[in-house]
Amino acid sequence: MNTPAIFILTICALSMPVSQRTAGAPGGGERTRIIIDSDANNELDDQHAIAYVLLNPGTFDVEGITVNKTFGGGSIREQAEEAERVVKLCGRSPGVGVYEGATGGFREIRGNLDRQSFDGSAAVNFIIERAEARDSRPLVILAIGKLTNVGLALVRHPAIGKRIRIVWLGSNYPDPGEYNFENDTAAVNYCLGIRVPMEIATVRYGASTGTAAVQASVDEIRARMKGKGPRIAQKVTGRHGGEFECFGDYSIDLFEHVSEKTRSLYDMAAAAIVKNPAWSDAVVIHAPRFQDGRWIEQPANPRTIVIRENFDSAKIMRDFYATMDGR
Repeated sequence: MNTPAIFILTICALSMPVSQRTAGAPGGGERTRIIIDSDANNELDDQHAIAYVLLNPGTFDVEGITVNKTFGGGSIREQAEEAERVVKLCGRSPGVGVYEGATGGFREIRGNLDRQSFDGSAAVNFIIERAEARDSRPLVILAIGKLTNVGLALVRHPAIGKRIRIVWLGSNYPDPGEYNFENDTAAVNYCLGIRVPMEIATVRYGASTGTAAVQASVDEIRARMKGKGPRIAQKVTGRHGGEFECFGDYSIDLFEHVSEKTRSLYDMAAAAIVKNPAWSDAVVIHAPRFQDGRWIEQPANPRTIVIRENFDSAKIMRDFYATMDGR
């Protein structure tokens, strides 16, 4: 692997559009327009990211949720149903819609984009529609699954590249691998190869520098989440059964249905650094490409992206629990 050419931002917020530098900060500021693009039914971190964003209405103006099908998590309908559960449990239904996206990969779907209906068309068209909306604020696409829906939207309507900012939870950069990345490497390379503002919240399994370090234990969730979040009138059936009237109790159920005593909340950490960029370090690099199983650095590439690393787990988790407490 070539050594990447990098430079570090001394003020993390400089990577953010002006209208978002104060989002969620004391004293106010414009709310951040956001679409969450998720494989919601895969594990349990997507659900916590969605709830965190939905329950931060002073920071995020949530325009909708798009879903995609990855290697795990069942069908695209099951992905949508899990996102819909969280929306209901957060008291945001029917205001926040869920749109079904791609089941297949970027390369196989790309040639069908001239059709009225194609694999993922509901989500892709929704992203385009909201990006083109008459609003002076840029639209953040918080992509916490594979990048298929986002890449297809940019192929179908390239002009939206000037109106959106991608924040993607994915990759072990500068090392290969990672679940979201491996689900559609072609979509990643496409998004890296065009001009669109892009930040990558790294995962880096087992390392202290990526979102994998932002963790919660089953015991901690039991102690902190019971009864938390708004209570809804009509209970929601969880994906493992049971009836729930708040997200906090569903969070406990999700944690109790995994074998590990501690789980990383990768996706929630990615959402948190959209709220407050100071909770991670930003490293600007010339956009690389992935080829033959490794990252190829491109130091002459004029296009740059932001790599997010060194997430402040304590502050992120503190804010997550404060959000669940309604503070």
